[in-house]
Amino acid sequence: MHIQLEGSVWRIIEFQHVKPGKGGAFVRSRLRNLDSGAVVDKTFRAGEKFTRIRTEVKEVQYLYDAGDETVFMDTDTYEQFSLPHTAVEDALPYMEPSSTVQMLEVDGNPAGVQLPSSVELAVAETEPGVQGDRSTGGTKPATLETGHQIQVPLFITTGEKIKVDTRTSDYLGRVNS
Repeated sequence: MHIQLEGSVWRIIEFQHVKPGKGGAFVRSRLRNLDSGAVVDKTFRAGEKFTRIRTEVKEVQYLYDAGDETVFMDTDTYEQFSLPHTAVEDALPYMEPSSTVQMLEVDGNPAGVQLPSSVELAVAETEPGVQGDRSTGGTKPATLETGHQIQVPLFITTGEKIKVDTRTSDYLGRVNS
């Protein structure tokens, strides 16, 4: 969701409603400025009102990361456009080149990427399991096909497809092929 605050458009990255035992409730939030990319922590009183910004979701194809910017293609018009790397850096570990993603548009301008709650990715590299490894127990590091590293159970091997939570980077399970 996007709000207008202090004359700028901000994207709400995360929020937490807090009801202390004493005093009124409040909301702790983390916001990203769409113009500068700055991330700030703000606290608001519960019930405080803001101007809500209209956002639209559009299907686009992720092409590649060019370092300081990330390139996408509109699947309807085949036009290419780019976003600053900072606008999509949280989503990059879960996006494969040529994959279709949902682009958030604010007032007709691309603003960021909306990921599903989980994605299926292949394990590119991990240490082999040891005899006696079971489904419960320890974890080991694994590098995904996107280059992102997460912790997986000991029985996971290189080449397997797994499901990963995009909010926490947690392993959710194997994908049956």
